[in-house]
Amino acid sequence: MTDFKRVARFEKVSINQYLESFDNKSEEEIKEIYDNIQLPKRATKGSAGYDFYAPFDITLAPGETIKIPTGIRVYMLDNYVLKLYPRSGLGFKYRLQLNNTVGIIDSDYYNSSNEGHIFAKITNDSNEGKTLHIDKNTGFMQGIFVEYGITFDDDALGIRNGGFGSTTK
Repeated sequence: MTDFKRVARFEKVSINQYLESFDNKSEEEIKEIYDNIQLPKRATKGSAGYDFYAPFDITLAPGETIKIPTGIRVYMLDNYVLKLYPRSGLGFKYRLQLNNTVGIIDSDYYNSSNEGHIFAKITNDSNEGKTLHIDKNTGFMQGIFVEYGITFDDDALGIRNGGFGSTTK
């Protein structure tokens, strides 16, 4: 068995951060969802991807989209990135798509003002008329940690505070 380098740790965001993520559920409903959030896990010792689990039941007709507050954040070593993809089977059967095609979670996102809360926006892109149903606590997305390098003349000194678009502000 290979001795893998340990580079990251998944955590839940705070309940206060999670409460801010919904506008159509009661505080009691949100707290129940939060209490049942599962941290991402690999399914087998040979799996590269960490499965992210649906925090609630999801049903999407063809062409429908939903934004999912996963309740998850990730601490990782510098020079690593977490890349997010739909679970392979869902992509194959339903053309499930992440709306940004590949999610990129940078190591400094962990310290952001939203606690590094990872959201997923997914679309059922089925052209066969298939409705997608994902049961609560079922894997829908997978994340893979990748080491990266930088150029010799890199001089980035910016500090992130936010999610989408925050690195260009």
